[in-house]
Amino acid sequence: MSVHPNMIEFHDGRSAPQLGFGTWQIDDDKVTSVVQTAIEAGYRSIDTAAIYGNEVGVGKGISQSGVARDELFIATKLWNDRHGHDISRAAFQESLEKLGLDYVDLYLIHWPVPKNDLYVQAWEAMISLRDEGLAKSIGVCNFNIPHLERLLDETGVLPVVNQIELHPNFQQAALREFHAEHDIITEAWSPLGRGRLWEDATLKQIAGKHKRTAAQVLLRWHLQLGNMVIPKSVTPSRIVENLQCFDFELDDHDMAAIASLDKADGRSGPDPDLFHLPK
Repeated sequence: MSVHPNMIEFHDGRSAPQLGFGTWQIDDDKVTSVVQTAIEAGYRSIDTAAIYGNEVGVGKGISQSGVARDELFIATKLWNDRHGHDISRAAFQESLEKLGLDYVDLYLIHWPVPKNDLYVQAWEAMISLRDEGLAKSIGVCNFNIPHLERLLDETGVLPVVNQIELHPNFQQAALREFHAEHDIITEAWSPLGRGRLWEDATLKQIAGKHKRTAAQVLLRWHLQLGNMVIPKSVTPSRIVENLQCFDFELDDHDMAAIASLDKADGRSGPDPDLFHLPK
């Protein structure tokens, strides 16, 4: 299958595929073949994290894919109990060894954990890793506006990406607006709403109109908003299907209808201001 060229430009001058492949909740002993399937299907961006416990398997999938390293975009994440100058650097080296790589394309702070108040130190460590070329770009996940403002105030460096929960029931308009104003790319996790949206009447109607699945409509919505997006599946047919969202377009009516699905209580994951589980 041909590789889709849609790329997102970062404010640090680097770029990444807009549509990537997520590996959350895929066990280490299964993820190697899944990553190989995804790369064979045409994905060139793979997202993992230390806490997923599958970096070794992801690394094997990358090395066994037959695709050159410089054609792939690999991201991993720093977990909550490894914030600090030295400990964050050590955690990064552990991830790099597990992945079997010389560098990652994107390293992310997984959660701000404001209760521990160490995310600025973690960010300073990541800036050093970037400057040394070990992490080509650096970003964050689940940071709210005050967390991002503090990074800017104390380090002068903003992340290229903020990976956040984002789907039609939880659209985070204010945070996305802040991102746009500061040239931070919004990356969506849980982009399909954990499957809860597939039977939504509005999405089913739009899917029928375009002769697509609800998942394809959701992914197309993200792409048209300018988001990076990392759907996850272990089913080969769905892995391929999720890539098939570049050859149709939602019209203004479709986009407005999906915008109307936003809910004040639409969050399904943890609140970044409260979440601090170390393990």
